[in-house]
Amino acid sequence: MKVAEKNIASTGSAQAKKEGLLKYLIVGILFGIVFVKAEIISWFRIQEMFRLQSFFMYGVIGSAVLVGMVSIQIIKRFNIKSIAGETINIPKKEFRKGQIIGGFIFGLGWALTGACPGPLFAQIGSGFTVIIVTFISAVAGTWVYGKFSDKLPN
Repeated sequence: MKVAEKNIASTGSAQAKKEGLLKYLIVGILFGIVFVKAEIISWFRIQEMFRLQSFFMYGVIGSAVLVGMVSIQIIKRFNIKSIAGETINIPKKEFRKGQIIGGFIFGLGWALTGACPGPLFAQIGSGFTVIIVTFISAVAGTWVYGKFSDKLPN
């Protein structure tokens, strides 16, 4: 293959990659709009949940868990393939004590900041710029975990 043909081929794949990423951006924006309209990103809703004052967030989370469980069962039972036609492999999960510790830290951060990683961008996009501190902290925490994960109790 000539150099010019390689450049054209790589340009075409780069364009396809950008188009693929654009789809994710659009879905992410729509997802954020739903979060905002449903008040899922509301600090007050999250505090109500942690104070056991409202069922709203538990209903949202429970619905998501139920949809996820049903979806996984459908994928397994009917051998559904990905959009690209690949087989979807869902590996068995083994329980580890680090999941309890990590879940506690995650919940503590969620309760203190009123934000979990999902709606961070929607909160920032809605004008709650103080959440940028939470976002930076989440990125830093992810980096620290990645750096020291082999030394942590898993």
